[in-house]
Amino acid sequence: MRPWTTSQVQSLGPDGAAPDIRRLAEEVPVALCYDGTTHAVMLASPADLEDFALGFSLGEGIVERPDQIARIERADHDEGIELRIWLAPGLGARLAGRRRSMAGPVGCGLCGVESLAAASRPLPVLPSDGLHLTPPEIAEAMTALSLGQELHGATRAAHAAGFWTRAEGLVALCEDVGRHNALDKLVGRLARMGRDASGGAILLTSRVSIEMVQKAVLARAPALIAVSAPTARAVAAAEAAGLTLVARARGANFDIHTHARRIAAAEIPHDP
Repeated sequence: MRPWTTSQVQSLGPDGAAPDIRRLAEEVPVALCYDGTTHAVMLASPADLEDFALGFSLGEGIVERPDQIARIERADHDEGIELRIWLAPGLGARLAGRRRSMAGPVGCGLCGVESLAAASRPLPVLPSDGLHLTPPEIAEAMTALSLGQELHGATRAAHAAGFWTRAEGLVALCEDVGRHNALDKLVGRLARMGRDASGGAILLTSRVSIEMVQKAVLARAPALIAVSAPTARAVAAAEAAGLTLVARARGANFDIHTHARRIAAAEIPHDP
């Protein structure tokens, strides 16, 4: 299934109405079923779904490594798509601890979490060394993210998540109608490439909520750079986990909310 379709519209402009054709992003129900039991139903773009299944499993803490998933199967139905994820033996208890019951939201990050404590699950603290970025590199990374958005370019209705390193530039980019889904797909893509995000920065076209910070930290990314603003809870989580959070990144302008030591600019004060 293509991630977009076409629709006839009446386009109104200064010269009046005229028929036109627009591309519309597809969104389909995607059921994530673990060991035969439905765990979550998300509305998502019908592309890169193996990446989605793997990234969702890692980001939700259902598995810690890709090899803890025995296999992923896809079944297409009239109502949507079923992703059948079979776990390695002994992981049932971990799955039960992150049980969800979701139907309908477009990549809703915390909908249906049975335990409120799970919404603020403890995160590892990232190493303080490693990545350092300059302002021109941040602008370069976000430009590459913008130029690589094929689905959004066609439909103007998709989010993107990308991974960028100083040595390689834009390594991977994933798109989806849901911002959480796009990031899950990116994490899954990197895992299938045999790497995590520890050597670069995760890039987002969306706002930054706490779930996005959680997913980035679990992917070992030292920096998260977004076009839009973060929530207060996201900033607090990034501060505690040692994640450099950059927001409102547009061209040469951006805000550094946490751990500015990774951004090489003389005018930035040291972290308290």
